[in-house]
Amino acid sequence: MLYLQLFISFFKIGLFGFGGGLAILSLIQMEVEEHGWMTQQEFVDIVAVSQVTPGPIGINCATYVGYTTAGIWGSVLATTAIILPSLIIMLSICKAYFWLNKRFKGNPYFEQTLRILRFTVIGLIASAALMLIKPTNFIDPISWIIFGAVALFTVLPELIKGKKLSPFAFHLTSFFSHPILLIILAGIAGYCLYA
Repeated sequence: MLYLQLFISFFKIGLFGFGGGLAILSLIQMEVEEHGWMTQQEFVDIVAVSQVTPGPIGINCATYVGYTTAGIWGSVLATTAIILPSLIIMLSICKAYFWLNKRFKGNPYFEQTLRILRFTVIGLIASAALMLIKPTNFIDPISWIIFGAVALFTVLPELIKGKKLSPFAFHLTSFFSHPILLIILAGIAGYCLYA
């Protein structure tokens, strides 16, 4: 029964989790809490571990939840269940896209659908970020400063897009908004301040 619950839960997450990664963390947390598979602190810990391990964070979380819940076979089942809907949907869309390539190209309805989905993904990522803001993670004002700086440099390229900047300012902004550099700098700041 546990294996069936794992499969159904993560298949459902894979099916309805648009935006991948951080956008589906709220769905995973909801399923974990509903079934009582782990505590909230354990979930926050697996999110941290999933972010530093290679691969998509949603799949890493599914693998870890499956492992802690039902061992190796649970991790295999949860991982398979979360990627299966995407695999089926993408194979179907690719087949339809190549078959109807001329029809989709420049279609205003298709373009409008993609624009709407972008806003949905932004909302899901914001939901995941807000759910992770807990007293156990943000223990002092410095934590909020690090969070604010990373958030600012993440959205800064979109804010300045199309605006005229000096070459130095443009390269400086591009340099500090690189996701890998932001992760490294936030890790160094956290280590220096809290170790």
